[in-house]
Amino acid sequence: MNVLVVYCHPQSESFNAAVCRTVVEALETARHAVEVVDLYAEGFDPVMSAEERHGYHTEGSNLEPVADHARRLQWAETVIFVYPTWWFGLPAMLKGWLERVLVPGFAFHMPNEQRGSRPMLQNIRRVVTLTTCGATPLTTWLMGQPGRRTLLRGFRSVCHPLCRTDYLALYRMDTVTDADRRRHLERVRRRVLAL
Repeated sequence: MNVLVVYCHPQSESFNAAVCRTVVEALETARHAVEVVDLYAEGFDPVMSAEERHGYHTEGSNLEPVADHARRLQWAETVIFVYPTWWFGLPAMLKGWLERVLVPGFAFHMPNEQRGSRPMLQNIRRVVTLTTCGATPLTTWLMGQPGRRTLLRGFRSVCHPLCRTDYLALYRMDTVTDADRRRHLERVRRRVLAL
């Protein structure tokens, strides 16, 4: 299976980096084909320029600034997101990646008077979200889980209609013990091996 790992954290020594390494090692152990998009390491610019916004609806040329990212999404059968939950949502870098790469004519057909929006990334049949949260599960739930919704509802909406989703979070990230972190990495490893 072709698996694209979209990783978003600025620090290479972070726990999220350990999660990403665990994911890649498990995928390689299971002999999946793996590509990693490390948004910070690649210096991805999450800001959509005025010129880019003007051309947003011009199919074909709207992909030119992000063609390599689009190619990787077209290759993928599974996409795994690894990121920290900041302010109850996605880091700005990851949100900007979604805004700039998931453009009309590539990720979805624009709605018209006869039909609503239709997904175009039907090669993607599984979306997995792996995140860390400083808050408790209850607080995150009370805030509406915007990051989870963005990926498991929003991103999934441009994938195959039968796309399956999975979500795994380590809550109370700032106060858990090293043993808790090790147990979480083992949960991540098992979840990825079960794909």
